[in-house]
Amino acid sequence: MGNCLSSQGADDLSLLNEPEAGARHTLPGEPPPDYQERVPIPVYHPTPSQTRLACQLTEEEQVRIAQRIGLIQHLPKGVFDRGSEPAEKKVKECAICMNDFEYGDPIRFLPCLHIYHVECIDAWLMRSFTCPSCMEPVDAALLSSYETS
Repeated sequence: MGNCLSSQGADDLSLLNEPEAGARHTLPGEPPPDYQERVPIPVYHPTPSQTRLACQLTEEEQVRIAQRIGLIQHLPKGVFDRGSEPAEKKVKECAICMNDFEYGDPIRFLPCLHIYHVECIDAWLMRSFTCPSCMEPVDAALLSSYETS
């Protein structure tokens, strides 16, 4: 497996690095100074118990993860609003982070009608494609809705 970090030529980097007065100049072919920001490599979960960097995934795993991301994006989103229903019937907190929903929080609806913060459920679904509350498989409900349309 190759290195995940992309390498740029020293000439490209020297154009971006304007040295300050009195700063040490880098020579062509010399590595850039340590203070440069590195872009983090995304981490994915080919199975709930495995964690790998994006560049370590097999082609088959990449395809499965891309399909999963696509399915997640098709789940409906909304904004939390307490509405006029009695407070005891309304869901008050996200079952993943256990924080109360605030007015205007972005939420995502699962086919089983449970709701979660978008950020919480999207991260959950990248690991396990089941509802954290009722354990209903999310993809089965999504795929059956496509077949009936």
